[in-house]
Amino acid sequence: MLILGIMMQFVNLTGQREAYREELEAAERAVLDSGCFVGGPEVAALERELADFCNSDAGCDRAEPKTRAITCASGTDALTIALMALGLKPGDEVIVPDFTFIAPAECVDFLGGIPRFADIDPETLQIDPESVKAQISPKTRGIIGVDLFGQCAPFMELRRIADEHELWIVEDAAQAFGATSGARRACTFGDISITSFYPSKPLGCYGDGGAIFTSDVELAEKVRMLANHGSRERYLHETVGMNSRLDALQAAILRVKLHHFEDELKVRRENARKYDEFFSSAGARIVPQKIASGNTSTYAQYTVLAENRDAFIAKLNAAGIPHCIHYPMPLHRQPCFASITDAGCAENNADRASRMAVSLPVCAFTDVDFIIDKLRAAL
Repeated sequence: MLILGIMMQFVNLTGQREAYREELEAAERAVLDSGCFVGGPEVAALERELADFCNSDAGCDRAEPKTRAITCASGTDALTIALMALGLKPGDEVIVPDFTFIAPAECVDFLGGIPRFADIDPETLQIDPESVKAQISPKTRGIIGVDLFGQCAPFMELRRIADEHELWIVEDAAQAFGATSGARRACTFGDISITSFYPSKPLGCYGDGGAIFTSDVELAEKVRMLANHGSRERYLHETVGMNSRLDALQAAILRVKLHHFEDELKVRRENARKYDEFFSSAGARIVPQKIASGNTSTYAQYTVLAENRDAFIAKLNAAGIPHCIHYPMPLHRQPCFASITDAGCAENNADRASRMAVSLPVCAFTDVDFIIDKLRAAL
């Protein structure tokens, strides 16, 4: 779509850069002039600020242990390190949602574990606790709850299940840093929680990046060690770990963006409200993802379920409206998991979501009023 000669972006990172240019360039210059490019004061400051955000008054109960943040090189690394810290062993089973990006299941498989796929709620698109129960076996060690599209998974129910069966929980908040459920913020619900700072995330850097969160002091120390070649002390390696570090330049960029983050979330939520209002008059053919009672979303994506997605997309294309499909195939039907799944199984809610889901631009620098005018004319 052309607006004044500029192609509209699905996520308008150019507009964000222009809005914060002076702050970003000053922060970038300070890092480049410092000569400290890996670790150092910028990374340490970001970790404090991320933890403070999660522990703020809108976050977890102050009577609870405070969440700590440890940065790393990507959201996928964060998941891998979390599973390593929790002691995942080859042959262990971990329950993951069937409708999400591959990373949770991929990381389990990478470490020799076996992902088991739980179906989703057809309205919220979050992992279904009843399906989780059905996947539990003597080999089950944990549950990965994914905060899909920016709202928290049903962690109260998941925690009851986990406690009953002595399982751990990993919260994959790659799309949901800044979301809330009740009085708590995302990244405080798992025994370990993670997020991603991929550029298109609500809080994104200018490359790959991630963070791991836990209120367990021993787990936090183990996570930091695993991310640093299994070492607490230079050249002394207690275990085999990884090299997974967030560089100082990315930390500086994230600190600037974090300063504006709450304001951006307000705009995202107002953009989503406008879409909701519009689609409420569109009938049952196009239905937005339901936000569960007590939840707020970061709207990493504004996702609708279209009864006839192909026809809807044809109209979006004709109107020049950017869109994405998240995700076109449930995990249990991915070729890489063919050996552990039944390709001939009956269609489930994840299948239907994969066939119907379409995401529309929603970031704080998107002209949603303009898009809705286009939608009104197209539909």
